[in-house]
Amino acid sequence: MIYFDNVSKIYNGSSPALEGVTLSIEPSEFVSIVGHSGAGKTTLLKMLLAEDRPTDGSVFFESTNIHNLNREGLNRLRRRIGMVFQDFRLLPNKTAYENIAFAMEAAGRNEEEIATDVPYVLDLVDLGDKIWNFPRELSGGEKQRVAIARAIVNQPDVVIADEPTGNLDPVSTFDIVQILKKINDLGTTVILATHNKGVIDSLGRRVITMDSGRVVRDDKTGRYAL
Repeated sequence: MIYFDNVSKIYNGSSPALEGVTLSIEPSEFVSIVGHSGAGKTTLLKMLLAEDRPTDGSVFFESTNIHNLNREGLNRLRRRIGMVFQDFRLLPNKTAYENIAFAMEAAGRNEEEIATDVPYVLDLVDLGDKIWNFPRELSGGEKQRVAIARAIVNQPDVVIADEPTGNLDPVSTFDIVQILKKINDLGTTVILATHNKGVIDSLGRRVITMDSGRVVRDDKTGRYAL
């Protein structure tokens, strides 16, 4: 589904943020990307979202070189990818329902679909009883679960979670990981970027380890090994 072909990225003549990265991610895989700060994890994700361009190499989504897409093509691509961020990025003056509905409206979904799908995804992340709560009324873990519900409500092929547990306590971290596993079990490809050793070791799934812009390990059932 996703293929990085010898991708390098150099900013302003500095040392490479990515250097000769070649890897593939299959449909329905759960892949964790680990590495110290500055290892290249975020740059790798930006390449997949076409938020940045490679200095060399190509990034493919299915058979399409995503950096050859026009604006309309990029919009279609990004609708197939759901994003979960460390800082939640919820709209503070909208309820959980309204935050998710907003994402559906932006994707052109109608009111009937919104009324059906928003409660469904909130139930999926165990927040059916918080549907009308504002972000200020939710814990950190609950906010992240709303963010995950927002990311999956338009049924993307891929969910990218960039340090989704970085601001959470251990109990909330466990809950978020279980939800990501549930999403993956339903057939969605999950790409998790994290430095949380406990999360990686508990998953027992594929682990790609990055260091100084390079892929230094790629283990099908790996553990955190930095």
